[in-house]
Amino acid sequence: MANKKPLVGVCCDTKMDGPHLYHLAGHKYVNAVAQSAKATPILMPSLANDIDWDELLSQLDGVLLTGSYSNIQPHLYGLDTADPGSFCDELRDASTLPLITKIVDAGIPLLAICRGFQEMNVVYGGTLHRMVHEVEGLNDHREDKSSDVDAQYSVSHSIKVSSGGILEKITQGELHQRVNSIHMQGVRDLGKGLRVEAVANDGLVEAFSVSEAKAFTLAVQWHPEWKTPEHIFYRQIFDAFGDACRQKQQCYSDVVA
Repeated sequence: MANKKPLVGVCCDTKMDGPHLYHLAGHKYVNAVAQSAKATPILMPSLANDIDWDELLSQLDGVLLTGSYSNIQPHLYGLDTADPGSFCDELRDASTLPLITKIVDAGIPLLAICRGFQEMNVVYGGTLHRMVHEVEGLNDHREDKSSDVDAQYSVSHSIKVSSGGILEKITQGELHQRVNSIHMQGVRDLGKGLRVEAVANDGLVEAFSVSEAKAFTLAVQWHPEWKTPEHIFYRQIFDAFGDACRQKQQCYSDVVA
């Protein structure tokens, strides 16, 4: 079918509800894939050893790594203990982290948001600040949880887009943008082979790409999925991601035709 929409895998968190474990992805992510990227979202459960991931990835035209309330287990980037009160998702770690280089190496377009951004950095050998607000010289990047959700996700600070990268291209040279800020952790040491795409006004890395990626690969710390149609910059990101997914779909169609 000529007008078939590309398929985009959306990773799932796991969460207990009473005695039952659920695999779930937030509405704002799947909605942004459907409405803004104009693709069909397919939920990818965190079943590390029970899915043929190579087979699944071969059917996808893109992948979205979502944000989450959970943090990556600290031992995965060289630290021994978790922070008091920190919530980790071992099943997501076991499923998503091994997939990242598979996705990139296969030339599948990839957009990573918040936790997904941090996952990518860890996979490429980077480390994280566990509490950005406690690091001298860095700002408090957390949301005000006493505010309503619209206020929490409203634009909070400026970023400077790097020259010559993906973000400069998709914004047509607009190097100064405003984004929301809803995170406690952030990049400490950038992973090997990653290229800084944007930094916050305090110098914290806010976006990066993979230098040798075969297809669109972008990771951002903020949440462009939030009311994407109302924000030109956020919309440009999902437009570019959707276009890359359609290009991947077309390349596959050309091969099998």
